[in-house]
Amino acid sequence: MELGKKIRQLRFKAGLTQEQLAERMGIGAQSVSKWENAVSMPDITSLPLLAEIFGVSIDDLFDLSTEQRLNRIENRMDMEEELPPDVFCEYEDYLQFQLGSEQYKKRATELIAYLYWHRMNAAAKKVRRYAKDAIRRSPSEKGCQWMLNMAENHAVWDWNIANHSKAIDFYRGLVESNPESRLPYAYLLDNLIADHRTDEAEEVLNRLCGLEGANPITTQVYRAYIALARFDEPAADRMMDELTEKYPDDSICLFEAAQYNAMKCDYQKAIECYERSFANEKRRPRFQDELHGIAEIYEIMGDYANAAATWDRIIFLLRDEWGMTEETALQDAQREKARLLEKAKN
Repeated sequence: MELGKKIRQLRFKAGLTQEQLAERMGIGAQSVSKWENAVSMPDITSLPLLAEIFGVSIDDLFDLSTEQRLNRIENRMDMEEELPPDVFCEYEDYLQFQLGSEQYKKRATELIAYLYWHRMNAAAKKVRRYAKDAIRRSPSEKGCQWMLNMAENHAVWDWNIANHSKAIDFYRGLVESNPESRLPYAYLLDNLIADHRTDEAEEVLNRLCGLEGANPITTQVYRAYIALARFDEPAADRMMDELTEKYPDDSICLFEAAQYNAMKCDYQKAIECYERSFANEKRRPRFQDELHGIAEIYEIMGDYANAAATWDRIIFLLRDEWGMTEETALQDAQREKARLLEKAKN
C-alpha cells in the first residue's frame, strides 16, 4: 500500500479529520491532503510524530511485507551496537508473533536468538567496563571478578564449571538425530578435545571420516589435536607438518596450521601461516579471521604498532570488500585500532 493511502487509512481508524491531523502535526490541512493524494510525501522528520499519533511503528506506516520487516530487524542489529528499549520490545513482540508462522518460523527463530544475543553482547560490554573499574578499586574482593570472568569468558579454575559436558551432551544428541550432517560432529569434537575426552573424540572422528564429503584436511587436523590432547606433542607436530607439506597453498590448511601454532605459542610461525592463508584465500569478500589472529598475536607480543596496523587492514577489508560504512563491526575495528595506537604511545 502506498504511504498516502496508509495515512488515510490510519487517520480514518483514529477518527481524525485532515484538519485535526494537521493541527496535531503543526502543519496546514492542505499538506495532509497532498500526502493522501500522493501529490507530495511527508518529510522524513515527520514520520516519528505520525507513528506516535496513530499508535503504530514507523514500519507500519509503509505497510512492509514480513520479509522486509525481518530484513530491517536484522540490518538494524548489524548497524547498531545497542537497541533502544522500546525498539527491542517491538522487535521481540513481532518475532514472537512470527514464531507461529510456518513460513517464517525458521527465520524468526534465528532472528530472535540474534536479538537476545545482541542485547546480551551490549550488556556484556557494560559489565566489562564497570566490573573492571570496581576491581581496580577493590582488587581483593571476588564479586566483580566473577562477573568479569563471565562477561569476557575468562579461564575458570573449577573443573565443575570449566568443563563442557552440557555442550557435549547437546551436540551428541544432535549427531544422533542428524547422523549425515557433518557440522554437529565438528562442534562435538571441539568440546570433547577441550575436555581431553580423547577416546570419545576418536570414535566421533572415525564416524565423521565415514561420511560423504568429509574434508581430509579437517579430519587430519582433528587427529593432530587429539594427539595434542593426549600430551603427545611430537605426534601432533608430525601430523600438522605432513598436512602442510601435502597442501602448501591451501588456505584452509594454512589457517588450521596458524591456529595450531598460535595455540602452542609459536607466534612467528602462526603469523606466517595466517598471512599465507589470507593471501591464498580465493573467496571474495574474505573473512577477517586471519587478520584478527595476527592482530591478537602482535598484541600478546607487545607489538602494539603492528597490531594497530593489522586492525587498519581489517578496516580496509570491511570497507573495500564488504562495503561497510558504519556497521558495528567497522566501528569496533576502529575502536580497536585507536586503543592499540594509544598503547603504542606508552
